[in-house]
Amino acid sequence: MGLIDSMVPGRHTVYAAALNRSATLAALGDALRQPPYQAPPRAPVLHLKPANTWSRPGAPVRCPPGAEAVALGGGIGLVVGRRATRVAESAALDHLAGLVVVNDVHVPYSSHFRPAIAQRCRDGFCPFGSLASLVSGTDPDRLAVTVEIDGRTVAREGPGYVRSAARLLADLTTFLTLAEGDVVLLGELADPPLARPGQSVRVIVDDVGDLVNPIVA
Repeated sequence: MGLIDSMVPGRHTVYAAALNRSATLAALGDALRQPPYQAPPRAPVLHLKPANTWSRPGAPVRCPPGAEAVALGGGIGLVVGRRATRVAESAALDHLAGLVVVNDVHVPYSSHFRPAIAQRCRDGFCPFGSLASLVSGTDPDRLAVTVEIDGRTVAREGPGYVRSAARLLADLTTFLTLAEGDVVLLGELADPPLARPGQSVRVIVDDVGDLVNPIVA
């Protein structure tokens, strides 16, 4: 059974870490020290992917009217295996059931100051792959993420997270409780590629699996 088959709306939450790639912060540069941001983030920056966004491998991702393309936020999902509250960084990964390939699809936008609900929370904008067990010794921070469009590699990124998986889980559980089945997205590619209707998208995470979805109008 795939992860999405076991997720019941209202019982699980998908938390996505934004600005968690060092390259993303570097690209924003001095803009982070100017209004409206004033300073680089000192705590995790999050957005949510509500239940209406959850989707399956092979399901079409719909490019909304007025948008020429959607951005492909391919990345790694940390699947919580047991309740986690105020966990230590050294023990954080022990709370995971495994990893999953996720595509945090969104309509392109430039400001990270206000919640991008209309851009990120559309129906079907969060396809999941199948759950992969976290093998002993596996380091989520070092797994490369690749995005292909119509069979051609358009993006590939390896390590480079601001907060490691363990640090992110520890930081989040200082102010919220993660329940079994919750998913924490470690962070999308620093420069998410764009896909247009008629194209097929494949997200690959080394040692975890892949996820294929068509983009439709």
